[in-house]
Amino acid sequence: MESDGIAARLARVRERIEQARERAGRAGEVTLVAVTKTHPAETVRAAIGAGVADVGENRVQELEAKVADVGRGAVRWHLIGHLQRNKVGKALPLFDLIHSLDSERLAQALSAEAVKTGAVVRALVEINSVGEASKGGFDAASSVDLVGRMAELPGLELVGMMTMAPFTDDLAVVRRAFATTRRACEEAARQVPGFRAEHLSMGMSNDFEIAVEEGATLVRVGSSIFGERDA
Repeated sequence: MESDGIAARLARVRERIEQARERAGRAGEVTLVAVTKTHPAETVRAAIGAGVADVGENRVQELEAKVADVGRGAVRWHLIGHLQRNKVGKALPLFDLIHSLDSERLAQALSAEAVKTGAVVRALVEINSVGEASKGGFDAASSVDLVGRMAELPGLELVGMMTMAPFTDDLAVVRRAFATTRRACEEAARQVPGFRAEHLSMGMSNDFEIAVEEGATLVRVGSSIFGERDA
């Protein structure tokens, strides 16, 4: 992929983020996480050359290969896909932030590996904001108690929440999903001393502007920057 094309699309996405932030009257920063899943390491390097500082990957195997090729400190690496518990040991040295903490059992596995290796895992609690059976994560209504239990685990820093809105043309449904997650994050911050509401990871290529208007601090954008991915 041509670097000039990436740079132009990246600039347009950043402009749209800024416009959405201004519409919402928000003062806080919004970080763009460039999602490079299924794209080669050369695409990551091109994105870095265009100013990307945060890269997201869905799968541990792909993350591992790109970190080996590009370098651990070249960018901040985000694991945004589901993490299987049996891959926690392999994954832990590779990412700076995991967006998809979607079960207590995964939290326990991350904590155990963190204690074993002397690491600290920064994680976002995944919220299933509309109760879709096909999506992972916690129900927003019951999330505070679950966050409270996970926040007590050693080696685990809960620094916010993540959600995926439904794929629908009904923008009111999309906005409601993001607003539900924002309120859950605010409530957890009020009630759970060990929870820090630093980040809301919400919004992808099709809906990141609505997410920014509803409080997202991290948006996960792939196809709007890199084009459609291979299956």
